Amino acid sequence: MYIPQDIIRTKRDKKVLTETQINNFVDGLVTQKFTDAQVGAMAMAIFQNGMQNDEKVAFTLAMMNSGTVLNWQNFIDEPIVDKHSTGGVGDKVSLMLAPIVAACGAYVPMISGRGLGHTGGTSDKLESIPGFNIHPSLDHFRNTVKSIGTAIISQTDDLAPADKRLYSIRDVTSTVESIELITASILSKKLATGLDSLVMDVKIGNGAMMTSLTDAQALAQSIVDVATGAGVTTSALITDMNQVLGQTAGNAVEIVETVDYLTGKHREARLHQVVMALAAQMLVAAKIASNSQQGRDLAQSALDSGKAAEIFEKMIAALGGSNHFLTTYKEELTNANVVKDICATQAGFITAVQTRDIGMAVVALGGGRLDHHQSVDHSVGFTDILPKGTQVNVGDVIAKVHAKSNDDADKAMSQYLQATQISAQIVEIEPVIYQTIL
Repeated sequence: MYIPQDIIRTKRDKKVLTETQINNFVDGLVTQKFTDAQVGAMAMAIFQNGMQNDEKVAFTLAMMNSGTVLNWQNFIDEPIVDKHSTGGVGDKVSLMLAPIVAACGAYVPMISGRGLGHTGGTSDKLESIPGFNIHPSLDHFRNTVKSIGTAIISQTDDLAPADKRLYSIRDVTSTVESIELITASILSKKLATGLDSLVMDVKIGNGAMMTSLTDAQALAQSIVDVATGAGVTTSALITDMNQVLGQTAGNAVEIVETVDYLTGKHREARLHQVVMALAAQMLVAAKIASNSQQGRDLAQSALDSGKAAEIFEKMIAALGGSNHFLTTYKEELTNANVVKDICATQAGFITAVQTRDIGMAVVALGGGRLDHHQSVDHSVGFTDILPKGTQVNVGDVIAKVHAKSNDDADKAMSQYLQATQISAQIVEIEPVIYQTIL
């Protein structure tokens, strides 16, 4: 048995941790044998000196095994596949993707997170649906996945508890950005759900955790290498977050866009491209499609037939929501007290968006949180967001703000306009998908 100081010293001195040292550290996270100060010191040592791939694999597996690990053998015979995003503004992809892939014959047990800082959280969006329970028992979760094909819930205390403590300390010790710690944090939770394959959506841009292509590539490669080393077939897409994804940012407003997307009422082009690309990768990984084009065709058919929308509605009912959400969603979801148009103050093209600032404007409206203990106003946010490259005239509506008061709406309008650049000349817009890493 190693004492904490010796384990910290090993990594501080840029040496390779043994599997035993890593297991001792993770055990200390759960049992409190490592104090907060020692955990912070260890996180900083990893942040500064990194880890080799074997260390990252061992670290991820130890964190995964710190709690319950789901086993689908003898329960579901078909492939178990999931997707994870590193987060951004307006990223409601999981809500669409899970039912689409389930409609194609795979099973998608999805553990989602809450929003923190400028990024939105899938769990918060689902909680805007009256009655929806994001914390069902694991048995209920398993049975819902088996009967419907998917269930999206929030992380439970049973899954990767070591990560929960480590993350809270990383958050206050300036070690959140460590690629090694991000990799282990994401994968320990995802692999604990018993996956056969995983597809990562690594966001890049001014609204993402990774703002440079080099950093996004490094994180994507790290996750692919570690997950594959842990026995789970994994690929990653690097996708754009230099503007809001889709036409909404908030919670209930993103549920509305999700329903409109699944039912075919409206599908914003950039959002649709990301959803289809991820669906294709998941279906290839699950061996349901033999190539990306076949995967896209299957995913599109699941949308066009209405089967994906039907599965989404069944999932909501199974987890406590209404049985007819697709027809009653606008009446069920809470509406903001005030809705105001945000109008262009000059003519030209929308050429730049400070996406993080728009995310923080949602937080300021009450639609997000700066710490895990804050409550969320599910009704607020932005809708009717015009994408970069759109030509506008003075007075054209470039978005709408949903707020609880006129004062909040006016402040958010000002923040949105400050975050949006309109220029006389159009500029090249970033690609929606930068790269695929297999």
